[in-house]
Amino acid sequence: MEKLLALLLIAIIALVLFTSFFNLSITTKQPVTVGNFTETQKQLTNISFQGVSLRIPAVDQEGNGVITTLKVETKQGEGRVLVNINQLLFWIDTQNSIRVAQKVAQNLTGIDLSNIDLIYAIETNASIIEGPSAGAAIAVATIAAIQNKTINQSVMMTGTVNSDGSIGPVGEIVAKAKASKDVGAKLFLVPLGQAVQTRYKPVERCEKFWHVTYCSIEYKAEKIDVEKETGIQVEEVSNVAEALKYFLI
Repeated sequence: MEKLLALLLIAIIALVLFTSFFNLSITTKQPVTVGNFTETQKQLTNISFQGVSLRIPAVDQEGNGVITTLKVETKQGEGRVLVNINQLLFWIDTQNSIRVAQKVAQNLTGIDLSNIDLIYAIETNASIIEGPSAGAAIAVATIAAIQNKTINQSVMMTGTVNSDGSIGPVGEIVAKAKASKDVGAKLFLVPLGQAVQTRYKPVERCEKFWHVTYCSIEYKAEKIDVEKETGIQVEEVSNVAEALKYFLI
């Protein structure tokens, strides 16, 4: 009987120790690191940004134009990139855009970033469905931050960024231009060839055979001048260097 009680006591102690260890393992949260990226909401929450900020147009899940705010701060460090992003659905795309933007910024300025930490914060009140279209703006903001330059807040832009500094095409140009104008922007920069958009308008065509009428919907292409459609000045830029001429004061 005493042996049975002893075995039962040992089993209870072992169960308690196992449960405590399991609870500890699932509640301990570590920052997630991807390459030189560290994503940790807790560590960035109390950071006061003293760098640059740039408003970036985007679209939400309903296709409406919305405005996000990008903040970039530089600190002496080890070449790390710290990111704090809320409600962005395509995190991987944005991560890649930041990585390319960092490379472009280093190439254009000639500044070695191996001993500089870059801290990015993207704030928005809506669930944004795009990540790549902010790439060119991220590159501009990064350059302004590492050069300690002031950004002209009356200028906004959209466009992807490539490793050679060129700016690539994006979608939803009209919605983004309207959103930019609504917040007071005076100039909207778009990728080369995108100042004029193609919109497909549904057209109903009906034909009558004997006493029966058959109708079908066809889509007719029509060209839209973004500047005339939205009321904001639109300029095309082919690379980040061109965009900087409009942004940096």
